Amino acid sequence: MTKTLAVIGGTGNEGPGLVARWAVSGKYKVIIGSRQAEKAERVAAEINHRLGQDLVSGLANPDAVDAADLAVLTVPYSAHKATLEGLKERLKGKILVDVTVPLSPPVSRVSLPEGLSAGQEAQAILGLEVRVVSAFRRLGQAHLAHTEQAIECDVLICGNSKEAKVEVIALAEAAGMRGIDAGPLQNAVIAEGLAAVLIGINIRHKVKGAGIKNTGI
Repeated sequence: MTKTLAVIGGTGNEGPGLVARWAVSGKYKVIIGSRQAEKAERVAAEINHRLGQDLVSGLANPDAVDAADLAVLTVPYSAHKATLEGLKERLKGKILVDVTVPLSPPVSRVSLPEGLSAGQEAQAILGLEVRVVSAFRRLGQAHLAHTEQAIECDVLICGNSKEAKVEVIALAEAAGMRGIDAGPLQNAVIAEGLAAVLIGINIRHKVKGAGIKNTGI
C-alpha cells in the first residue's frame, strides 16, 4: 500500500525540492502543508506543472497531518516550537521527520538551542507517542531541483526508534540519496551542527550544496 507523506512547511526552501523527489519516485502520495491552504495549493500546482504530472496536493498543515502516515517538518527554527505545539495531538502515533536546523547569525557557526538540537526539542514537545527522527539537513536547493539526478551525499538519520529510522532511510533512497543510521536522537546535536559547517564551506569555497559522504560503508 502506498503511504501518504505530509511535508509541513513544504512551501519554503528545501520543502519543494524534497516534495518533487518523493512524488516522482512513485513510492509515496505526497501532500504539501502550509499555514494557509491556498499557499499550499499554489506551490503544489507549481510543482505539478514543473513535473508535468499531477502528483502533489496542498492542504493546510492540520489537514495534511491528518491525512498522512508520515510527516516531515521543514519550517524555519523560528516557527519550530509553535508549529509542533499546534500539531501535537494530530501527530500522535506517527513518525515525524524533523529537517529543522537551529541557525543564528553568523549562520556558518554552530549554534546550539536550549534543548541541544531541534530534534530533541521536537521529541520533548511531542512526547513519546510520536517517533521523532532528525534528517535531511542542508541538502541544497540546487541539487534537490534536479529530480532526475541522484544526490552524491549521505543523509545522517538520528532517532530512538529503529523502525522509524528504517522508514526514513527508505525516504532518503526514494529521494535519490543514501540514508545512514547515525544513532540515537541525541546525536542530532552533531548532525544538525554540521549544517552550519557546510554553510561555511559553501561560502568559503564558492560552491552550492556541499554535503557529507561516508566512506567504508
